[in-house]
Amino acid sequence: MACLWLSFADMSPLPTVPSALIGAAIVVVVVGSGWLIARAYLGRERETATARSAFLMKRPEFETMFFWAACATGKPRGLRWKACEWSDCVEFAREKQTGNLAALVGVTIQFEAIEGGDMEGVPAVGNLRNASAVFFYHKGRWHTLGRAVFNLNPDEALRHFAAHYERLPAT
Repeated sequence: MACLWLSFADMSPLPTVPSALIGAAIVVVVVGSGWLIARAYLGRERETATARSAFLMKRPEFETMFFWAACATGKPRGLRWKACEWSDCVEFAREKQTGNLAALVGVTIQFEAIEGGDMEGVPAVGNLRNASAVFFYHKGRWHTLGRAVFNLNPDEALRHFAAHYERLPAT
């Protein structure tokens, strides 16, 4: 019986990849990753600028949408939305968890009691209420559900909810 004896010296070496090729591959990966990150950032900034511009151009339409959406909520109970007086104050923010854009607009809201309801005859019903109307940007359009953050103007609302929203710098 013959014994097969192999040593590493008898084996041909594995083909080696030139260091320059490995270096080039690393450069391609780093540059490509940087390009993708920059593209995503610039795309996000472009979307923010487009959204901001669209909101400011169509703001009166959005204010009307807010009023009718708020009327439809039935809140506050026993009160009917009577009027909204809009301030010039608008703050744009980004939701930290999702990255979605939001706009908060200062508004003074007037209610009236619903006849026969719980609030009829309550003197405070006629008091004007300071609030921030909430709008959100989704799939290239601004929307509202008629939600308001009562007793806080947009600046105060963003400070209060700083854990959830990042204020966007004014342009």
